[in-house]
Amino acid sequence: MLDGILFEKQGIPAAAIVTDAFVETGRAMARTWGVPDYPFLVMPHPTSNLTEEELEQRAREIAPQVVQLLLTGRSES
Repeated sequence: MLDGILFEKQGIPAAAIVTDAFVETGRAMARTWGVPDYPFLVMPHPTSNLTEEELEQRAREIAPQVVQLLLTGRSES
């Protein structure tokens, strides 16, 4: 989340992704860094115990949202 915020503050488009367990933490971080409406994407938690194939599937599922966020600065949610 912070990397995305810092990139954006430098004018570099970014797509921050957090798992659903960290949505409130992501919002708090955005507020703390002065961008309370910072758009970010959310995927199911957890990710650390997934197989490589499961991670690839999650990446395929969220990829269109990443593209949309990078191109428009807005997420669907």
